[in-house]
Amino acid sequence: MKRQSLRSSLLLFLTALIWGVAFVSQKAGMDYVGPFTFNGVRSLLGGLVLLPAIPLLDRLRSRQGEAFRKGSRRDILVGGALCGAALFFGSCLQQMGIALQDPATNVGKAGFITACYTVIVPVLGLFFKRRSPLPVWVGVGIAVAGFFCLCLMDGIMAGQALDLGLSDLLLLLCAAAFSVHILIVDRFSPLADGVRLSCVQFFVCGLLCLPFMLIWERPAPADILACWLPIGYAGFLSCGVAYTLQVVAQKGVQPAVASLLLSLESVFSVLAGYALMPGSSLSGWELLGCALVFAAVLLVQLAPSKEKI
Repeated sequence: MKRQSLRSSLLLFLTALIWGVAFVSQKAGMDYVGPFTFNGVRSLLGGLVLLPAIPLLDRLRSRQGEAFRKGSRRDILVGGALCGAALFFGSCLQQMGIALQDPATNVGKAGFITACYTVIVPVLGLFFKRRSPLPVWVGVGIAVAGFFCLCLMDGIMAGQALDLGLSDLLLLLCAAAFSVHILIVDRFSPLADGVRLSCVQFFVCGLLCLPFMLIWERPAPADILACWLPIGYAGFLSCGVAYTLQVVAQKGVQPAVASLLLSLESVFSVLAGYALMPGSSLSGWELLGCALVFAAVLLVQLAPSKEKI
């Protein structure tokens, strides 16, 4: 594996870790504010965090003599706006899906259903002439089996009809939106500085949330302040740090491989759910689903690929 590819993979691994733990903060945040309020505030917070970081990073790069592409204003604004729109749909659908889950459900289940973008990204990539190597497709197949075990096997074993609840359907739609987000990032990350691109996407996402937040939810400032810890984690780390790492790291890997690496957020969400929310639990079938998705990611990372990145 090339050094750049290894570095990018490690950054995406760290991104998945931060996102996985963020599912706990997202579920906790629903005790205080609505989905649009949570996502609007966290996104604007993420953008504000990055504003002072841009000139500081520019100075650091200049002192180190590092060559980097700022990108044209058009690429930054268009790419950031498209990423922000996809992020708005994905994050709000995800937040609504989490809000509708049974309180006893381990938050890791939301993480695994969201990780269905692992399947969607390589399929959509075919329409953009981005063919994935065989190990990626094998990994996707294993991941599909994992999602099936996680979402449906308990119901099948109990004699229930093969269907998904409203929460699960919203999370699947969220996975589709995040698949589009990954492909947009793949398109624009080589053209523009990742921090600038990420900063624009957060402000776009936050501004898109504001009308829904003010019309439907009308949050009281006291409720937002009471939710400072979940929103703070989601804003500073999940948005400001993790989404920026994603934009920067995706320059070094194929989008299908990136989606598999990022799907590790589902594994971390399960572990975080057990560690931080003791009342939640997963069945044996659901744990098997976790193991299968983790195995799919390992397969793709360890298998040799002749495909150029």
